[in-house]
Amino acid sequence: MIFGESMGRHKTKRGAGMVRSAVGAATALVAGAAWAVGDMPGGPGVNQLNLTPGVTRIAADQWWIHNFLLVVCVAIFVAVFGVMFYSLWAHRKSRGAKSADFHESTAVEIAWTIVPFIIVVGLAIPATRMVVEQKDTSQADLTIKATGYQWKWGYEYLKGEGAGISMLSTLSTPQAQIDGKEPKSETYLLEVDNALVVPVGQKIRMVVTANDVIHAWMVPAFGVKQDAIPGFVRDTWFRAEKVGTYRGACAELCGKNHAFMPIVVEVKSQEDYKVWADGKKKEMLALADDPTKEWQVADLNDRGAKVYAANCVACHQATGKGVAGAFPALEGSKLVLGKQEDQIALLLNGKQGTAMASFKQLSDVELAAVATYTRNAWGNKPEDTVVQPKDITAARK
Repeated sequence: MIFGESMGRHKTKRGAGMVRSAVGAATALVAGAAWAVGDMPGGPGVNQLNLTPGVTRIAADQWWIHNFLLVVCVAIFVAVFGVMFYSLWAHRKSRGAKSADFHESTAVEIAWTIVPFIIVVGLAIPATRMVVEQKDTSQADLTIKATGYQWKWGYEYLKGEGAGISMLSTLSTPQAQIDGKEPKSETYLLEVDNALVVPVGQKIRMVVTANDVIHAWMVPAFGVKQDAIPGFVRDTWFRAEKVGTYRGACAELCGKNHAFMPIVVEVKSQEDYKVWADGKKKEMLALADDPTKEWQVADLNDRGAKVYAANCVACHQATGKGVAGAFPALEGSKLVLGKQEDQIALLLNGKQGTAMASFKQLSDVELAAVATYTRNAWGNKPEDTVVQPKDITAARK
């Protein structure tokens, strides 16, 4: 009887264990599915080992020479180590081999000079052609200026269809996703509010510079990477051969939010690009602000809150308390509570030797709005609480 009860308890425990194992396996399966990550459209792939498949001739050339060099290196490795291991095996002392007694060999000297020379020349010919092509930015159909800021990109269409269009391109991933409070999107950290738009099949010249520190404009699918250096203008080019969306990022360590400075390029058909360019110009005209208008405090504060969230919150925090030892608090700041002229000068010129960059790329209305917002937020109440756009305009002169 006791034996039967014991067997019953054993079966019950075993059954419960099997149930727990099944539940655990199911939970793991669900969790695995929840954390499953797919290839990002226009971006990196899962477990990607090789270069990103390109959509330009530059990228195709880079793909070819990369693989060619890999084959050459493997062949050299096999040849050198093959001879070395054969020599160790075939001429070992246990087989009675005796070392040769000579000081030099003219044939060997000639061989190990000529063979590497032929290899280097063979590699240099296609590589030189590719580098020359990559540097040829002449006869472009469209010229766009890309300016790196901490931490966003500014685009100005200088020549070609769409000339006159300008915009800032900022990371659009919600902060809740970055903090892990929401599921991450398919294009996590490689999505922006305003993508660079170009027509397919046309030569696009990118004029690249920076406003504060060194950045780098890089889109792997185009085979393009160009450093953006303050005070210098560099250029590169690409011609996308396939319609689609392609993603890159700043490729030069540029500060605290370097990882949050993506690049998104939308390649449209020439017809769709023309429609986009016309629509963008109309949109810019509709949103254009009159810097001579006298704004109400409430309107400036509302506008300033949006400008602050897009440009300042990463360093000074939404609470205005800043980051101790890195970024000063704006709550109770002597600068914010002081003269308008000093705050305006800082916004326009930045402060050398600190992380405070110039924000002169913003419009007069945007700068006036963010200055007014910071002077009225978090309990700040200076004597001059309102900064009008005309004050910014005057300070620029």
